[in-house]
Amino acid sequence: MSELVQSLVRGLGNGSVYALLAFGFVIIFKSMGVISFAQPAFMLAGAVIVTYLVTGMNFFVAVLVAAVLVALLGMGVERAVLRPMIGKPVFVISIITLGVDVVIRVVVNAYIGLDVRPLHDPWQLDTVNLFGTEVQERYLAMFITTMVLVAILFVFFRYSRMGLAMRAAAFDQEVALAQGVSVGSVFSLSWAIAGALAAVAGVFVSTGAGVDQQLWIIALKALPVIILGGLDSLGGAVVAGLIVGVIESLVGTYGSGIAPWLGGEFALVTPYLVMMIVLMVRPYGLFGTREVVRI
Repeated sequence: MSELVQSLVRGLGNGSVYALLAFGFVIIFKSMGVISFAQPAFMLAGAVIVTYLVTGMNFFVAVLVAAVLVALLGMGVERAVLRPMIGKPVFVISIITLGVDVVIRVVVNAYIGLDVRPLHDPWQLDTVNLFGTEVQERYLAMFITTMVLVAILFVFFRYSRMGLAMRAAAFDQEVALAQGVSVGSVFSLSWAIAGALAAVAGVFVSTGAGVDQQLWIIALKALPVIILGGLDSLGGAVVAGLIVGVIESLVGTYGSGIAPWLGGEFALVTPYLVMMIVLMVRPYGLFGTREVVRI
């Protein structure tokens, strides 16, 4: 029983990171119709910034400052690199975001160096008793923080003026423009939110282990999450992230005992396997909008 609880908590924690990354992917896709491949770079940048700031300030303040800085970076990328490409094919813009990712990671790697940079997070590998089982505090922190951030964003989208403008632009950009919505501001804010969420995700991925140049690979697991949840579903990104995290953790815990022939690293490919199975049944994902094309 204790092993199951530990596995579930670990899965919810890791799934929360996937959810934050996927949420950023979906926000940009809904606003611009583009899949951004720059999220791994934003995640890495946020974690590295915290490693430098935390030596002179409180950890949580450092995370907040890093999120703001990466949000500004996201806005700058959108304004300087992507805004001039409006009207170009979506595929071209997506490839440009891939180039942005590479450029940012090359620059950030210079500040990481060859060694692992410590994050100095307050949780480290400390544990807490949950239902009679010792679980790592950092996984609980991941899950709780993600739920709080997602709740804040949903309230923002539902009730704030800018949130309503973002929803309108996501529904139909031309109609939104006719109603006086600044679509350019919506694009910038979408990238800012995605950048900030990626920075927080990067910090959580680094807790207990530190930051190295391979950290960005974790962000690749957000791709099957957004496809599983649905490219245009914010709620689907959160739910799918948690599902993928839990399944991956359970397979990692029990997979070798149930099917040893799969190998000890089979859990790493679980997110992609789940994605393939779901797409065969629901091509638009679990919560994606089904498009009907009339010929």
